[in-house]
Amino acid sequence: MKEQVYTDRAGAFEAPMTVTGTVGKTGILLAILVATAAFGWTQASMPLMLAGLVVGLILAIATIVKPQWAPITAPFYAAAEGLLVGTISVIYATMFADSKWSNIVPLAVLSTFVVLAVMLGLYLTRIIRVTETFRMVVIGATAGIMLTYLATLGLSFFFPGVWNLAIYQAGPIGIVFSVGVIVIAALNLALDFDIIETGVEAKAPKYMEWYAGFSLLVTLVWLYLEILRLFSKLARR
Repeated sequence: MKEQVYTDRAGAFEAPMTVTGTVGKTGILLAILVATAAFGWTQASMPLMLAGLVVGLILAIATIVKPQWAPITAPFYAAAEGLLVGTISVIYATMFADSKWSNIVPLAVLSTFVVLAVMLGLYLTRIIRVTETFRMVVIGATAGIMLTYLATLGLSFFFPGVWNLAIYQAGPIGIVFSVGVIVIAALNLALDFDIIETGVEAKAPKYMEWYAGFSLLVTLVWLYLEILRLFSKLARR
């Protein structure tokens, strides 16, 4: 029941999840990500990027499986993703440093937060409603995209040319694909907002503030990287 008040195993009262608390936890996670991203930017290397990717993936899976661990795993996830984001960002910045897309990184950051603001507005005004059908479609599309990426990565070990598929190139198909992925990533933000709203209404445990912040951070990182990918395709045209 939404009116349920959660208690710990000892039966002691535990303050429930709040919007203010969730915003605060999300802010902490973003600050951690920015700090480690700055380090990744200055110390960019392939081992650092791979470390951020692998550690972040492990921590993300652990957090999803055990949301109770979020107060511990979410900050470390943010730190790992910061290393990944910082390293990837400097690669893109270097790649287009001498072109009209030299500001590709700040432009991608700005675009990410613009999308966040737009999606929040659409959610709060109920222009977008998270129904069961909406949730199933978005989750299904997200799973399809992730499977496509994983299949490409797996095949690339045996067929390196798989990265030459049209969806990864700067042609019309590649651009349309990137726009579609960005739309799906943006719609995932609505699912994140719904986690916060339903959690607060149900008086979910306090650790869900960290989990909701983690979920939002996952989507924002994905959205940012996809926007970077789209801009890089446009830059190569």
